[in-house]
Amino acid sequence: MPKLLDSSPLVEVATSVVRHLRNHGHVAYFAGGCVRDALLGFPPKDIDVATDARPEEVQRIFARTVPVGAKFGVIRVLENEWEFEVATFRSDGAYLDGRRPETVTFSSPEEDARRRDFTINGMFYDPVADAVVDYVGGREDLGKKLIRAIGDARLRFGEDRLRMLRAIRFAAVLDFAIDPETWDALRADANQIKVVSPERIRDELMKILTDVHRLRGFDLLDASGLLDQILPEVSALKGCQQPPQFHPEGDVFVHTRKMLELLPPDASPSLALMVLLHDIGKPPTQTCDPSEGRIRFNGHDEVGASMSVAVMERLRFSSAEIETVVEAVRSHMMFKDVPKMRPAKLRCSATGWTTKKARTP
Repeated sequence: MPKLLDSSPLVEVATSVVRHLRNHGHVAYFAGGCVRDALLGFPPKDIDVATDARPEEVQRIFARTVPVGAKFGVIRVLENEWEFEVATFRSDGAYLDGRRPETVTFSSPEEDARRRDFTINGMFYDPVADAVVDYVGGREDLGKKLIRAIGDARLRFGEDRLRMLRAIRFAAVLDFAIDPETWDALRADANQIKVVSPERIRDELMKILTDVHRLRGFDLLDASGLLDQILPEVSALKGCQQPPQFHPEGDVFVHTRKMLELLPPDASPSLALMVLLHDIGKPPTQTCDPSEGRIRFNGHDEVGASMSVAVMERLRFSSAEIETVVEAVRSHMMFKDVPKMRPAKLRCSATGWTTKKARTP
């Protein structure tokens, strides 16, 4: 019978880390996401190890280590060309900053599993015995395709508010449902997401937008209330009507959603952001000429570009990322005329955009 994790250099070296800990009298397992992915049939991208060895013991046992989070029981072990986070089983004290516990107590595998975020991420794997160790019902929820918080969902989200965005990402990427109690807790606490650092929010948001299931992630962000908290400029597109002769699909929000749906599966982060933000200048520039009865958005491209700068600076994107996306937002109206342009005019427009982009300070 094949093992849960197929043999690979990464798995073999990670297993040797577990064996080395056991040879020194300690319990050790693979932990978290790599176990989830293995049960879903995905090869692991990285492997974390959980053990009852204290941080100082881990450092004595292995020749090359980095104490990245020794206060929280986390030591990075370097073996061959790989790095493994080796964490001591622990239970957590109070979370006062919505991210990290004030104190930790080194504990048992079961207690460690119960302080994690979702059941599908709370399992361990014994690579020597080829056995899954599951104290939280994660394997059952994998079978049900369900994202469920471990224990009290509001407590889990209160410990680390980013878990709300992670719930959305896992549900979207894995095409899973979210457990009703977990969903209710998420919606109730969505307005607390702002206590999380912009960088952490940005990273989770981009993982959602660059995944092939980005549309489901976008819909979940909207339905949960997180979109309104993170990107109120996008939520403001709802109800902003457009000329039906040009946009029979509906308002600007519906149009933006449709554009996200039409993105290629491997769309770059910049392209995904450009599509998401390209029309955010429409609500503040909307006018309706009573004599014509026509809705107009004069200058929405320039206004949208300025608004995009503010959005991306708020989320701590780099200057280069901001420049790329903002210039695309500013220039997006030229693309509607591409089918009607003569080749020479098209080349001139493209050259002008490129030159302008290159000169942008």
